[in-house]
Amino acid sequence: MKKHILLAAFSLTTITTYAQRQDLNTAADAVRYSIDNLTGTARFRAMGGAFGAVGGDPSAIMVNPAGSAVYNYNSGTATLSIYNVDNTTTYFGSKAKQDDSTFDLNQAGAVFVFRNSNPEAFMNKFSLGFNYENTNSFDNRLYTQGVNPNNSVDQYFLNYANGTPLNVLNNSYLEQLGFADQQAYLGYNAYIFNPVADTPNNTSYVSNYDSSANNFYQENYTSINGYHGKVALNFATELKNRVYLGANINVHVTDNIQTSSFYEDANVPTGLQSVRFNNERYTYGGGVSFSLGGIVKITEQFRAGASYESPAWLRLQDEITQSISSYCPECGGTNGVNPYITFILDDYTIKTPSSWTGSLAYIFGQSGLLSVDYTIKDYSNTKFSTNGYEAINFDLNNTLDMAGELRVGGEYRIKNVSLRAGYRYAESPYKNGSTIGDLTGYSGGVGIAFGNSRLDFAYTWYERDMDRQQFGVGLTDTYRVESTNNNFTLSYTLDL
Repeated sequence: MKKHILLAAFSLTTITTYAQRQDLNTAADAVRYSIDNLTGTARFRAMGGAFGAVGGDPSAIMVNPAGSAVYNYNSGTATLSIYNVDNTTTYFGSKAKQDDSTFDLNQAGAVFVFRNSNPEAFMNKFSLGFNYENTNSFDNRLYTQGVNPNNSVDQYFLNYANGTPLNVLNNSYLEQLGFADQQAYLGYNAYIFNPVADTPNNTSYVSNYDSSANNFYQENYTSINGYHGKVALNFATELKNRVYLGANINVHVTDNIQTSSFYEDANVPTGLQSVRFNNERYTYGGGVSFSLGGIVKITEQFRAGASYESPAWLRLQDEITQSISSYCPECGGTNGVNPYITFILDDYTIKTPSSWTGSLAYIFGQSGLLSVDYTIKDYSNTKFSTNGYEAINFDLNNTLDMAGELRVGGEYRIKNVSLRAGYRYAESPYKNGSTIGDLTGYSGGVGIAFGNSRLDFAYTWYERDMDRQQFGVGLTDTYRVESTNNNFTLSYTLDL
């Protein structure tokens, strides 16, 4: 017979089972690390990131490594940013709003230039540089609420429970089980479901909700904190005062904590009445990639650039903490499982897609410039490289698509003041265009030069809608998220 359980084990337990990796991760987890955002210096952001044929900015080497050879002096830049995101969610016709703001040192980089004193030399100069950027900030807050007429969180737990012998749920400790059986264990001991037969070999279960239960009120608060950062170690050279070539070795670092609290009320007088399910997932790790690029001066004013960035191979690991409580008067009132255990799962590898960028720029002497970049990336090449993810990789290959990103920027200089503006449009990486929608963004900014230093400010705005699932299995109903981002960026540059 089922026991009332409230676990309180204050220890860290390591579980490394194949089933945990496979059941926890989804296609959306891989896509998260394949999408970059527009970050970097204030000048770069104000001009929409259109720097592939311009160079001369630390963030430009993230687009085209040849950009560091455009520098004439040693230079260093550091950047502070304020990120603000406003989310409106729609779940079964009910709308909810949530916003989040964060402050971050999101960029720091320097370029060192070594010139050849011989003006007739084949190699006029070469440069060594490094640049760190948060290529994507995960900081976000989401809140959903609404009445689901069709589905309950009980389906999440039944999905894992059916097929699991009852004696496993009755006679095991949580830390002895793989991820799938842990979910069944949590649901069973919170009275979410019952066995069809009270025998050790029973493998079929039914919901503990009264058969009349429908119109489930559900709400979910999700808090996401973290970043994906990239360090570029750069070498570039200028040849015959006309051709720039460069290469990067990129080191990736990711750190992401997602916490969610899901609540459901069945609005019934008897039986199981409500459930609260809490999850925390901490994902961390890193990887490597490389970049190659070139810029050609077609004329003194007109430049063209091309660059390639390889896939990034990311080695990641997850730590999971879960708890659950329910209210069922006939089952003893409030029941719960809170083990106070963090499970460290097996590591795994994600391969992100490569990308190509073509760029054009026209330089109006000392007055300003116009620039355009177009990047293309085949997201269907995103995959888990670790064994056991064949089904998810099949999903990635069949739901993701080739996507392009257009960036346009301009700068106009009036003595020591530079005025800037930019535009950005990125296509959805999904074939359906709705799981993650298209992105549209605008930006503007100003720069003021003080001798050999410069202060730059940028404001960027963009919006992107997406669909998110409540859970990966069982309760897979989606809610629509309309996101609007307002970012403020301040950079300081010192030329030596």
